[in-house]
This record gives sequence, C-alpha cells and structure tokens, in this order.
Amino acid sequence: MALVAAAKRTIRKRPQPRAAAPAGAGGPSLDEALARFLTHLELERRYSPNTLKAYRTDLRGLFAHLTEQGFEGGPAALDADQVRAYLADIHARTVARTRARKLSALRSFLDYLHREGLVPRNIGDEVLSPKLPTSAPRAIQVDDVFQLLEGAAEDSPEMRRDLAMLELLYGSGLRAAELVSLDLLQVDLRGRSLRVVGKGNKERTVPFGSKAHAALVRWLEVRPKVAGAGETAMFVSRRGARLSDRGLRRRLHRRVLEVALGRRVTPHMLRHSFATHLLDGGADLRSIQELLGHASLSTTQRYTAVSVEHLRAVYDDAHPLGTPKGA
Repeated sequence: MALVAAAKRTIRKRPQPRAAAPAGAGGPSLDEALARFLTHLELERRYSPNTLKAYRTDLRGLFAHLTEQGFEGGPAALDADQVRAYLADIHARTVARTRARKLSALRSFLDYLHREGLVPRNIGDEVLSPKLPTSAPRAIQVDDVFQLLEGAAEDSPEMRRDLAMLELLYGSGLRAAELVSLDLLQVDLRGRSLRVVGKGNKERTVPFGSKAHAALVRWLEVRPKVAGAGETAMFVSRRGARLSDRGLRRRLHRRVLEVALGRRVTPHMLRHSFATHLLDGGADLRSIQELLGHASLSTTQRYTAVSVEHLRAVYDDAHPLGTPKGA
C-alpha cells in the first residue's frame, strides 16, 4: 500500500503541459509563435545561429504555403491535412531528406507550443515521415587528400590559413561550422588539441597531429598582420573579420582547382574521409564517435558501409576470384 501511495504522489507531481487555448481565442499568430520558439532555442537550448536560421527558413516556408491557401489562424488551428498538403506541394522540387527535415522542424515547433499550452496536441506526429534513401557517407581517397594538403608554391597569408584549415578539417574531422567558429583560446598548440563546441552546444576535445600543428604555427606567424584589432577568431578573412562558412567553402573550391583534383570536394567530405580512413586504419567505432561528436553510435556506424565497400574493391582488384571491372 505504501508503494502504491508513493506512486500516486509521483504521478501527481509530474509536470503536465499547460491547458491549450482554443483556436481563435486570442492565441499568438504563427509569426509570433515562431518568434517565441526561436528565442527559446537561442537562449535556453543555446542553438547556433545556423541552426536557428534553418528552423526559421523551414517553418516560414510552411507559413507561406498556408497563407497562399487562405489560412489566417494561429498554430492551434493547424491540422495534419494542411501539413500533408504542404509536403505534397513541395514534393516535386525537393528530395526526401529535405521534406523530412522540414517536418522535423514543425514537430519541434509544435512540441514547444504544446508544452506552453498554446496548441492542444502536436499534429506533426500524425504525419508520416518521408522514407529516406540509405546512402553511405562520401569520402575521398587518401592520395587525393594528400594532394590537397601539399605545400603550395605561393607562400601568402591566405595560403597558410587555407592549408591550416584543411589540415584541421581532415586531421580532426571538424564540421565546417565548428572550424569557422574556433577562437584562439580554444586551440592548445602545446597539447595539440582543440576545444570544439558542436551541435546542441556540446563541447568536446579533439586532438590534431604534427602536420596540423606545423600548419597552424605557420598561419599564426602571419595572422596578426591580417586580423582586425580585438578579433578572437582563429581563421579570419582578408578584411580581418571571422571567416564565414561560405568563405571556407569558396577557399576549398579554389584549392581543389589549384591542384587539379578533378572532382568536387566539400568540407563535410573531408570530415567523412577523416572517419573512414580512421576506421580503415583499425580505430574502433566508439573512439570515432567521440572524435566526431556524434550523439548516437548508429550515426557513426554508417562509416562501416564505406569501409566494407573499400575492402570489396581491394578484393575484386587483387583476388583471382574477384569480380572483374565491368562485369
């Protein structure tokens, strides 16, 4: 009996969602609710500006569709059929992963509003997610990576910066956003490690090797001539301010052209290559998960497919019973 009474007390103490205001009863508009949601993500969840921008863009896309259809209500007036109609409308011009991301953004938005008592339920949960194709991460060959990282004939501050960035992208497996957000105080040259703030504002420590160390030292020798007064960013543009994500991608593209690599390379492909090459070299998945900052091991396990494909290619090329090319 005592256990039953204790359980009842526990149930009574559980926080419950606030009672939702009925549709049209003075609740916030879609834009007002979005502003509150984004403020919650920024101040309480500590999401990055890029993540906030993605949520804003995805949700405003839905709102624009609703406006075109004559919808004038607030969040509490939404129903699942309207969401399905929106996903059907964008089906022809988007891939499944994009539609899944937009639906996920809506579910997060409505989860927040439900907790705040602004909607009676999360109607996003009533909509089936698009079926996503299974695809292995794209990695590039070790020789191609070395070609990108070879010393350049031009010894300019920009080239020193670019080579240091590429060494960290491949040598530490950083995301593009993590690299451009690095501050000077987050880099421990003596300990050869980085203090990285990743997705969800989660912090991790990532090591880097001797080549990345040498590239960083060479860049830091000339950085004071480029960086603006008081700038804390590790990597800065020619104007002396923090280099943007777009600037990083532009510099990588230029480097690919300079070495005539003959293929498109993105910062995330270097991150994939970092993980794949570690796995090929015998590293365990748990360690790779920690280095990449993955919340779930299942995300890291995608790299095993890449490794198996590599082994299959080696087998086919070298073994007498392998599958000939073109067969």
